[in-house]
Amino acid sequence: MAWKNPWYDPAKAHHTPEGFRNPEPDLRQNGDLKRWRKERKAAGLPFPPAQGYAGFIGQWWRRAELGGSEDAVWWLGHACLLLRLEGKYLLIDPVLSPRASPLSFYGPKRKTPAALSIADLPALDCVLISHSHYDHLDRKTIRQILRRFPDVEFIVPLGLQSWFRKRGAGKVSQLDWWESTQTAGLTVHAVPARHWSMRTPFDRNRALWCGWTIKSSAVNFWFTGDSGYSDNLLEINRRLGPFNLAALPVGAYAPKWFMRGQHMDPEQAVSLHAALGQPLSIPIHWGVFELADESLDEPPVVLAAAMQAAGLDAARFQAWKIGTKKSLNNISQENS
Repeated sequence: MAWKNPWYDPAKAHHTPEGFRNPEPDLRQNGDLKRWRKERKAAGLPFPPAQGYAGFIGQWWRRAELGGSEDAVWWLGHACLLLRLEGKYLLIDPVLSPRASPLSFYGPKRKTPAALSIADLPALDCVLISHSHYDHLDRKTIRQILRRFPDVEFIVPLGLQSWFRKRGAGKVSQLDWWESTQTAGLTVHAVPARHWSMRTPFDRNRALWCGWTIKSSAVNFWFTGDSGYSDNLLEINRRLGPFNLAALPVGAYAPKWFMRGQHMDPEQAVSLHAALGQPLSIPIHWGVFELADESLDEPPVVLAAAMQAAGLDAARFQAWKIGTKKSLNNISQENS
C-alpha cells in the first residue's frame, strides 16, 4: 500500500497526500542530477581552498569559548548555531560528526574541525532541527545530546517526531509552517523554506523542512535553514518581523542552474538581508562540508563583493570565523 501523508491538510498549499512540496515550481528537470555529477567529476570540482585546507582552517576556524552569561550567539560551522538567550541554551541543526552521512566511511567529509563538543556545553534547554538531511540532522550528535541532556526539548518540523522518539527523546514537539510553541520562556515559530527532505531512497519529502524564528524580550531571530530564494520568504518578515538577528545561507550554490531551487547564493542572501532592513546577519551553510561545486573559501569573497555592490554596511553581514561568539546585549539599540 502506498504511503499516505498522515498530516495532509488540503487547505495548505505545501501539503499533498503523498508528502510535502514547495509552493514554488520545481526548477530541476529529469536528468539534471546525472548531468551535474558528470560535469562535476569531469572538472574535478570542487577545488581546494586557495591556501589549502590547513590554511583555510587557520584563517576561518577557532575553538568556541562559552564563557559569560550575557545573551550571545555562536556560529559553530555550516548551519549549526548555539544561542544563549535569557540564560537558556539552544542549539540549531547540530552536526559535529566527521561526515554528513549515514555511513562512517563514505559521504561528505568534514573539512574543518568541530568548534566544540557536546561535553563542553554548560547546559542545553532546546534543540531545533530544520529538516532531515544529514548535514542538518546527525544521529551521532543527537545521541550525544540525549546522553548528556536527557531532558532536553526538541522542536522539529512535521514528520520528524517519530525519528526522535525512537532514539529515546522524551520531549519532542513537531510544527507545521506558521505554527508556534513556547520553550524556555521563548517563542519559536516554524516558518517556510524552499527546500526538500530525504534520509533514505524511500522517504523523499515525507517530513517537512522549515526555518525557525526565535523571539525573546530583546532578540527577534530568523534562521532560514536551507532555502532557495523566493519572494515568498518576505512574508516571514511581514508576519513575524522586524528581525534584529538573522542567519542567512551563502553556500552550496554552484552550479546555480542546479542548486538555485534549494540553496540561495550570496547575492540572493544580500538581497534578502537588505529587504529585512539590514539586521545583524550571520552567513551560514559554508565552511565545513563540500556539498556543491564552489570552493570552501569562495562564499566569503562573493558575499563581500555583493555587499559592496549593493552599497550596504559590510559590518552587518560578513563572514564569521567558525567558533565565533557575538554578544547580543546591545542588539536592540544597534538595530533601532
